[in-house]
Amino acid sequence: MGKKYAIGVDYGTESGRAVLVDLADGTEVAEHVTPYPHGVIDEVLPGSGVKLEHDWALQHPADYIEVLKRSVPAVMKQSGISPADVIGLGIDFTACTMLPVDQEGTPLCLKPEWSDNPHSWVKLWKHHAAQDEANLINEIAESRGEAFLPRYGGKISSEWMIAKAWQILNEAPAVYESADLFLEATDWVISQMTGNIVRNSCTAGYKSIWHKQEGYPSQAFFRALDPRLEALTETKLRGEVKPLGTKAGELTAAMAEAMGLAAGTAIAVGNVDAHAAVPGVGVVTPGKLVMAMGTSICHMLLGTEEKRVEGMCGVVEDGIIPGYLGYEAGQSAVGDIFAWYVEHGVPAYVKEAADKEGLNVHVWLERQAAAYKPGESGLLALDWWNGNRSVLVDTDLTGLLVGYTLLTKPEEIYRALLEATAFGTRKIVDAFHSSGVEVQELYACGGLPQKNRLLMQIYADVTNREIKIADSKQTPALGAAMFGAVAAGSAKGGYDSIVDAAQKMARVREETFKPIPENVAVYEKLYQEYTSLHDYFGRGGNDVMKRLKAIKEEARA
Repeated sequence: MGKKYAIGVDYGTESGRAVLVDLADGTEVAEHVTPYPHGVIDEVLPGSGVKLEHDWALQHPADYIEVLKRSVPAVMKQSGISPADVIGLGIDFTACTMLPVDQEGTPLCLKPEWSDNPHSWVKLWKHHAAQDEANLINEIAESRGEAFLPRYGGKISSEWMIAKAWQILNEAPAVYESADLFLEATDWVISQMTGNIVRNSCTAGYKSIWHKQEGYPSQAFFRALDPRLEALTETKLRGEVKPLGTKAGELTAAMAEAMGLAAGTAIAVGNVDAHAAVPGVGVVTPGKLVMAMGTSICHMLLGTEEKRVEGMCGVVEDGIIPGYLGYEAGQSAVGDIFAWYVEHGVPAYVKEAADKEGLNVHVWLERQAAAYKPGESGLLALDWWNGNRSVLVDTDLTGLLVGYTLLTKPEEIYRALLEATAFGTRKIVDAFHSSGVEVQELYACGGLPQKNRLLMQIYADVTNREIKIADSKQTPALGAAMFGAVAAGSAKGGYDSIVDAAQKMARVREETFKPIPENVAVYEKLYQEYTSLHDYFGRGGNDVMKRLKAIKEEARA
């Protein structure tokens, strides 16, 4: 049959990237990035100049199509591969990134009558202006004893579908009325390639409160939120929900021409970026926690029964790998904390010393910090610079650093911050374990694991587990391409299941990080102290962080 290939398109916050992958062994043959021409729209609407309020984050849907028209032909050209040999394509996306469309599937923001209304545009995942709606969803769900709430760690996020849809209804009822459907951007892009609107089980489950057995929450719940929302799921969220790896349809002739591919190429249903990374590192069975590590961490784990685990972002059947329950937890700042320290907390002499040696400041600090033994700095931090996602689900918590002396060095602080994020991951691992969901080993992908060796050794020591590192630099795109190969099926040269695809295409590095017993013993002591601080400041022992935040807001008013 000759060599066959698939393409994975990874849609991030600022840009989209296409990766062309060899189906025999997962080799990444070519990649190309297209920055979104309109970027993140958070100040004024393009064209109309309408000013946006605080906490808004929008995007232009045409930018997503631009990625397909620029990056896909670019990888085809680089590789010199015949379009006939590319048998499948899959995409992954930031989520919940949602938009209202009309009966034809056209985004309302592209229609002249709506283009100057911010609510007609794509609301990016980090659009946080629906917080008031999210607070009410949580309050009403809790008072009604809704069964879905514990599946999401007791809180539905302002970033997710229902809060965003309700904000549109509250602030722009005419846009709400005109919308035929609210779609995840990942599902909309798939519809543009295939002509079919299909919802995927990952975003439906994690972002829209959908459950494979029970469906969406009841009409009575939506009526309790707002009588106008009563039929939301039967109308604007209607549509079949398909498991990941399902074929959404085939590439239309018009899009095939624009993308330089063959018409009829199999297109997989949409996916979420972090979740696509799980098969990308070869994880298709329970007991293996995958950490997508970057500015924040998304932790994903497969299970066989639905358990209640404190602080989950969700547990969804078929949400990551069909046939398993997918658990998701997270830390809302990790790389962001290290970047904050390097940009705002490091004395000038550190920058000068790093420059003199031609080193990045992070690399210089990592080298200096690695000379210390665990516990040697006498410092301990709580990693809440951007609130706490799991397990406390509280955005009003803030950072803490204890143990400063007149001799404290910048590299000791840097090390304490690395350790704090590792203790945060350990909290999540412990929450899984205490709820009867096994975690035997850790896998890491994303930007951080391949850059910071000290960080990965600390994580291995703090969790007392071996850590395997993704070989791919584009793990979500690789996972998306694998799902594209599954959509094509083995008859076309692809695979019949994601398990088969992962066996052949996923790659981890040979070198792993193993716990060092003497470090494990010291970190166990430090972790007990971290837990004391975590519970004292995070579980109501002392709400000083929240009081300080309230005083700050008063002072700024």
